[in-house]
Amino acid sequence: MFFHPNKIEAQDNNLGNWLIYIGNKKLNKKWNIHNEVQYRNYNAAGDLEQLLLRTGLGYNITDNSNLLLGYGYILSKNYISETDDKVTVNEHRIFQQFATKQSLGKVGLSHRYRFEQRFVEDDFKMRLRYFLGINIPLQYKEERKNPLYLSIYNEIFLNTRSFVFDRNRVYGGLGYKFSENLRLELGYMNQFFETSGRDQINLIAFVNF
Repeated sequence: MFFHPNKIEAQDNNLGNWLIYIGNKKLNKKWNIHNEVQYRNYNAAGDLEQLLLRTGLGYNITDNSNLLLGYGYILSKNYISETDDKVTVNEHRIFQQFATKQSLGKVGLSHRYRFEQRFVEDDFKMRLRYFLGINIPLQYKEERKNPLYLSIYNEIFLNTRSFVFDRNRVYGGLGYKFSENLRLELGYMNQFFETSGRDQINLIAFVNF
């Protein structure tokens, strides 16, 4: 699960949360299925901002690189400016993704390049995303190999329309690896747009099965 907050319009509260499950199912040495469910709130709970369902089929080019073709459905509840009323927006999204990992000593780096085709109601949009993650181990235990670590990432979103910049996310957190199949993180994320931004607390669980 992830907990993230996001942009807010009519509310005075600037701290919301995202509740997210992210799973990865290994089919064999080459193929895998990605799946996730995100339930995002404007506040701690109960004020729905967005429900996101995403899945995809991935192929391992090497042990450290993966290609993925995916689909997402996004239901958004957006506040109308200067009111407490919301409008419902439906989005269907197709995306292609390339992810790769590398090591610099004990420090792990991850890169993700994603291209999205977004069908938002009657509008069609395209977007590019680049994610850079850094994983820094803080201790060493033989049975789990560096269970405690520092996680840092930056992700930038770029539109293909005239106004290129969409948003940027910066995150820093502390993580613990319980096993090869489960790790948890607690951290802070700032997401900023053209004229606004939000500070966010993140609780993250990554599950492989």
